[in-house]
Amino acid sequence: MQIQLTEQKQEFNKRHTKTRRRSLSRSISQSSTESFSSAYSDSSEDESSPKDKLQKTSKGLSDFCIKNIKYASHGRREIEIAEQEMPALMVLRKRAGGEKPLAGAKVVGCTHITAQTAVLIETLCALGAQCRWAACNIFSTQNSVAAALAEAGISVFAWRGESEEDFWWCIDRCVSAQTWQPNMILDDGGDLTHWIHKKYSTMFLKIKGIVEESVTGVYRLYQLSKAGRLCVPAMNVNDSVTKQKFDNLYCCKESILDGLKRTTDVMFGGKQVVVCGYGEVGKGCCAALKALGAIVYVTEVDPICALQASMDGFRVIKLSEIVRQVDMVITCTGNIVSRCFHFTMKCKNGCIICNMGHSNTEIDLVWTYSGCVTNFLRGRICGIHLCFCVSVTVVSQALALIELYNSPEGRYKQDVYLLPKKMDEYVASLHLSTFEAHLTELTDEQAKYLGIGKHGPFKPNYYR
Repeated sequence: MQIQLTEQKQEFNKRHTKTRRRSLSRSISQSSTESFSSAYSDSSEDESSPKDKLQKTSKGLSDFCIKNIKYASHGRREIEIAEQEMPALMVLRKRAGGEKPLAGAKVVGCTHITAQTAVLIETLCALGAQCRWAACNIFSTQNSVAAALAEAGISVFAWRGESEEDFWWCIDRCVSAQTWQPNMILDDGGDLTHWIHKKYSTMFLKIKGIVEESVTGVYRLYQLSKAGRLCVPAMNVNDSVTKQKFDNLYCCKESILDGLKRTTDVMFGGKQVVVCGYGEVGKGCCAALKALGAIVYVTEVDPICALQASMDGFRVIKLSEIVRQVDMVITCTGNIVSRCFHFTMKCKNGCIICNMGHSNTEIDLVWTYSGCVTNFLRGRICGIHLCFCVSVTVVSQALALIELYNSPEGRYKQDVYLLPKKMDEYVASLHLSTFEAHLTELTDEQAKYLGIGKHGPFKPNYYR
């Protein structure tokens, strides 16, 4: 039996390696024509590792490692298009650009490298920061955007399709510059923070703070804090209201469908789908799938979220009860779930398994049984990034960096902090003009009755 299963695994890997390049490029292309052309290129130059190539920008900069600097002009067009869909970040750049609130800041970042995050990186530079960047995901990098950033003078170490070894090499190169030492960290997933903690712990003597975006990274920060090993203050952007209510909910609501359709061309009507987790990400996925006629089931460990799912019309079950008959399994937990041989054995032929959480620990399957389609992007996040929703999150990240960098000594201790509610509301207000929305102002009498200021904050700090 063991020999037979091993042969099936080898045959599966052999069969799908041939098609992997095409399917992956479609799922994370971010509508990039460069992504298609670079993915299908057969040139020896494109097939060689970027680590083996010495490249220079038009100004002679060589402190970067990307797929191909020739993609820069196309990447610049993609960034300009993204800027139009991210008006709040552009407003922040304009308002604070003259003051340079990040002057002297040396920000090392590890996030998705897309047109949207490029707008954030260039905004940080416009606010006075120096930046070095690596990718938090081995599949999501837009090669053209990375080239555009490098051409603009930003040291970027990332390309689509990195190996695990490449991934850590890029982070190390980003951190270990001989003449440059970071004093701020912007992380998405906690890998950068982990690497500095593990290899360059003395750097924390000069680092003023960490800004973390994802639930996975936030878990890691809280674990460090609980163990007394968190060396600097950290800002938890993931649990800010604007991140939870907008990026996690609305972005996932649209991107789950787009990501799956790009990779599979599957029709959702009538399909039986299990969504693991009914947090904000799970809520968005369930609403989108239900709207297209899918039969949606939910798994949950939290009785409050389970009750919400039930009240929203979804049947809450255990995965083992339904796994034999479902057509799709979508993980949205931020935890370790589908790492089970028996689970894989029970999946029906053609079952699609994908991850909408940040970390590939949600799906850690290296092979499948009976032809089951699984491990989209090897368990990495399946969703794409929508400019407007990302704008909400990256404005929060920029403000959190400004807050930590400019805070007087002693305001923040070696702990994890939430974004101040006033700042959360400011982020939301910056986006209202896009919808021509006009806020009603409280009267003095109303403000006094509620016990709040006329201009906020309107919610207590514990509101989520």
